[in-house]
Amino acid sequence: MTGEDLPPSGFKLSGSDAVLNALPLPVLTIGGDERILQCNHAAEAFFEYSARLMQRRRLRDIIPFASPIIALVAEVRRRRASVSEYRVDLTQPRLGTERSVDVFATPLDEGDAVVMMLQERTIADKMNRQLTHRGAARSMVALGAMLAHEIKNPLAGIRGAAQLLESTGAEEDRLLTRLICDESDRIVRIVERMELFGDERPAERGPVNVHGVLDQVKRSAQSGFARHIRFIETYDPSLPPVLGNRDQLIQVILNLVKNAAEAIGPDAVEGEITLATAFRTGLRLQIPGSRERVSLPIEVAIRDNGPGISAEMLSDMFDPFVTTKAQGSGLGLALVAKIVGDHGGIVECDPAPRRTTFRILLPMSSARDGREPTVEP
Repeated sequence: MTGEDLPPSGFKLSGSDAVLNALPLPVLTIGGDERILQCNHAAEAFFEYSARLMQRRRLRDIIPFASPIIALVAEVRRRRASVSEYRVDLTQPRLGTERSVDVFATPLDEGDAVVMMLQERTIADKMNRQLTHRGAARSMVALGAMLAHEIKNPLAGIRGAAQLLESTGAEEDRLLTRLICDESDRIVRIVERMELFGDERPAERGPVNVHGVLDQVKRSAQSGFARHIRFIETYDPSLPPVLGNRDQLIQVILNLVKNAAEAIGPDAVEGEITLATAFRTGLRLQIPGSRERVSLPIEVAIRDNGPGISAEMLSDMFDPFVTTKAQGSGLGLALVAKIVGDHGGIVECDPAPRRTTFRILLPMSSARDGREPTVEP
């Protein structure tokens, strides 16, 4: 730092840089003249500036013009008290992405310096929406059990009567009796899918190679509903195994890939589905029915170049019976949310123009005795 970049007199930088850099949230120390005195590694990654470059700038140089953060910092100095503000827009053309953050600021004991911490809303909203998805899935448990008992049995009688009429009725009536049978079968299929929500039996879980799951789904899709679509694979080869049930994870990925193929459409010439994996850190979630909190470092993403999802659909898309398909039941994504939630994970949709990405965050498998786990392919 040059003499011009040095912090003002009366302010001493903390010697606990290691602790500051260990924090997963962006933290900045702002001087009385709005100069950035200190920042941690998370802040460097968030603003995409190095610490040395940020320490040569003022706060207004790295945030959008007329941002309420400037007034918030001034209020902290004036009141000498902590101030928070939620859902602050930090979208910048330079970064090219929409960002909304919660801001927490507090004064330091010495001088006019203010410490500011940012919590990106995408993570907080993701947690809140996931709890909502789980609640919606749980509400389907009782409904599925009720429908199984109250609907399937009468439908069996209706279908049997229609078959009897079909065998003894006139030729012109057989089209109607066949329609009754077909519609009865369709209702039974819907009810059977809903019964899956009522299956509370704990699934057997163990180490699963998520790349093996993706490869099997890809082969199945390319031989059937997605034979006209090009698949792109972007995998982290060093990814550790997932703690999960292989059959259920195949069902989840297959549902999402099928949705992606249907969004692209059967007549698409340049349809693409990208399957990606990555290792992330910093997100923890409580396992359903337990006080244990687990990290969710394994990310699986399914991305398509279809028309995208409307903003109106985004908040409700994992709820049962919500669908944009003319012939859809609206249960596929609800079942995905339930299975991922039962695994202690998170599923989220990131929409964009001409692109939709579904991300699944899952726990990592590790042997209790420290040995390398035996991984299912």
